[in-house]
Amino acid sequence: MADPLIGKQVDNGEYVIVDRIGSGGMGSVYRAEQPSMNRMVAIKVLHSRFATRDDLVARFRREARAMSQLAHPNTARVYKYGELDDGAVYFVMDYLEGRNLAHEVRENGPMEADRAINIMVQVCGALEEAHKAGIVHRDLKPENVFLTNQGGTKDFPKVLDFGLAKMSEKQMGRGSMMFTQQGMVFGTPEFMSPEQAQGETIDRRSDIYSLALILYELLTSKLPFDAKSPLDIMKAHVKDPPIPLSKRIPGKTFSPELEAVIEKALAKKPDNRYDSAVEFAEALKGCLADSLLNTAARRAVPASNRPSPAAKALSQRPASGGAGAQTGVVQNEADPPTVPTSNTPTLMLGLAIGVGVAIVGYFLLQMFAK
Repeated sequence: MADPLIGKQVDNGEYVIVDRIGSGGMGSVYRAEQPSMNRMVAIKVLHSRFATRDDLVARFRREARAMSQLAHPNTARVYKYGELDDGAVYFVMDYLEGRNLAHEVRENGPMEADRAINIMVQVCGALEEAHKAGIVHRDLKPENVFLTNQGGTKDFPKVLDFGLAKMSEKQMGRGSMMFTQQGMVFGTPEFMSPEQAQGETIDRRSDIYSLALILYELLTSKLPFDAKSPLDIMKAHVKDPPIPLSKRIPGKTFSPELEAVIEKALAKKPDNRYDSAVEFAEALKGCLADSLLNTAARRAVPASNRPSPAAKALSQRPASGGAGAQTGVVQNEADPPTVPTSNTPTLMLGLAIGVGVAIVGYFLLQMFAK
């Protein structure tokens, strides 16, 4: 059966729907042309049969409104929200070519650490803007991060689907439905924070936990728990310690710095995680920089004087063993032995010159004395 929306003009001819590029139980996404701007856009449509469902319409409007307020290059932009002739609501957004992170990992397996970190640092930038605007995504997962190329830059991620975003009443606008009551659980079980799984109040640090889960899956193609059912997975988020990164794939190792950063981001208590997306990004960039240092550069700075991301993360982790426990600084065991450097050749040369000058001076004094 032909899709009746293909070929349809939207917003008095501003957009012309070309074809359908995706569909689901609640709606469809179409590729459309915008002749006035000579560009392609995507139009997301909520099925008309849901037009009377205030909760679904509110979620759809929430997604459009949240994305329209954000301007970060790694967030998909929304340009317009409207209603079709049959009552179906829609919004117009960036048209993206590529695939989401879930498809990328499913197709090619675990990513190399440097590539995964580069992608997640960019995602952190998008989330930092949202968090500063008072928006918490609440449904971060690999399917909601789209990997594309932009301006010649490969692996350029775009954050999508703010349909479950937590926003203030002022941001939502008058007459909008709020569904953030205490005790209600929203999101995807595999990528929920412990507080989200328990229906507790959440903030930006819940998104940071979800970002760490996404990174963990990019690196291993697995989650840090062996639970299978959604309920067991939610329980694992609350009670079970995550499987260490280095123990998830036999034969594959990761730097102690990266393990420590992910462990901190996956802390059960929000207060023990990174406080912001930008702080998480800086820790990740530290791991990336450390992995790219060559041996000569690493030897140039004694390890005892070079703080590593692992040391920073571990120094901020709650001390174990009771109130009297101490937090120590851990040196990267992968570092080559550092040899203290000195200026011995320069000192020897200076000493030789000094002795020579002294000898010449002595003979000159003897000559003048005669």
